[in-house]
Amino acid sequence: MNTLEDWLAHAEQLHPKAIDMGLDRVRAVAERMALGFSCPVFTVAGTNGKGSTCAMLESVLERAGWRTGVFTSPHLVHFEERCRLHGEPIKAEKLIGSFEQVESARGDITLSYFEFTTLAILHALANAGLDAVILEVGLGGRLDAVNIIDTDCAIITSIDIDHAELLGDTREKIGFEKAGILRTGRPAIISDPVPPQSVIDRAREIGADTWLLGRDFNYNGDPQQWGWAGRGRRYAGLAYPALRGANQLINASGVLAALEAMRSRLPVTAQAVRSGLALVQLPGRFQVVPGQPTLVLDVAHNPHSVAALALNLDAMGFAPTTHAVFGAMADKDLAPMLARMDPLVDRWYFTDLPTPRAATGAALQEAWQRATRRKDVDASVYTDPQSALEAAAAAATPADRIVVFGSFFTVGDVLRHGVPRLHAGRAGD
Repeated sequence: MNTLEDWLAHAEQLHPKAIDMGLDRVRAVAERMALGFSCPVFTVAGTNGKGSTCAMLESVLERAGWRTGVFTSPHLVHFEERCRLHGEPIKAEKLIGSFEQVESARGDITLSYFEFTTLAILHALANAGLDAVILEVGLGGRLDAVNIIDTDCAIITSIDIDHAELLGDTREKIGFEKAGILRTGRPAIISDPVPPQSVIDRAREIGADTWLLGRDFNYNGDPQQWGWAGRGRRYAGLAYPALRGANQLINASGVLAALEAMRSRLPVTAQAVRSGLALVQLPGRFQVVPGQPTLVLDVAHNPHSVAALALNLDAMGFAPTTHAVFGAMADKDLAPMLARMDPLVDRWYFTDLPTPRAATGAALQEAWQRATRRKDVDASVYTDPQSALEAAAAAATPADRIVVFGSFFTVGDVLRHGVPRLHAGRAGD
């Protein structure tokens, strides 16, 4: 195995189950590798807002002069996006040595693709000479492979129902799983405005240092600027984060609380906060690409995130026609997502995705037909997101907008060759 692709193919066929909840196997291999961190670790769990929270935390810490590493998943286009060092994706050749270390240590222990790749990325981060590490939980929290690392500061973002078959079918059950990342005596930043009681109960039970939005930190804003106040510090006159959308203030507030809680170990200046939030970048999170027509890219793939997408589209102002390219996994709660977007979308382009877990474009169209209340809307089916986007661009006028949303596979496919530049009446460049 000489290339990263070789190692990824190897990792895919090691374990009979794609998702196998539990930490025993991955912890045993980590112990053999003597895996651990000498710098502060932030761990981020939640249903929505995790990626944005990690990106803002990284951006502020980098501008404060700290050397950061980030693990996030899934990726949009290239696997290397899952590991960022100093704000840039890791080089494939740097990861190969870490894959070799995992393979050498695991012996006869089988690991899932996610477990194998997580251990490799953790090894790469632990050996990169970093000042701070930010770990995004892949699924849940309590039994996610990331949770073998004892965090120094836990952040729990908004919680909603997703992956119900694995995590539970209520916010309370899901909150209990997310709260598995909390540690005794360590900061627990809860940025969900109405957190499940199970999260608060778990924090109290283990004696975590709980920071609640609305009690320990808060924010306010007007159309021009916003402000934040925590236990011992205030920021006034902040520019809005570069990541667009109303929900980003909630995420940014949790980030500032985490930085305040960790100030004794990782001090940051007010200027680092201002520039870090103003310059943060994260593809695929309400990413608006100017053009004729305008293109909006968003990995909203559950009812909560799709509701946020709909609000953000409303706030953009009028477009004569909104075209929507949509592809999603078959296990998602499709009906409320389609119903929420139904009033906004004038033409649908449903797409297949290159994974067995995905719903077919035809199945998505059938689900939409059951959910829609509109008789004036056309819908069609495509074999891949790029073809769907090209059809939307060909049908659009310069004043229209095209929204590409759903799975990471959907948005990632249209970003495969860079950010598309659209021209009404013909396929994008």
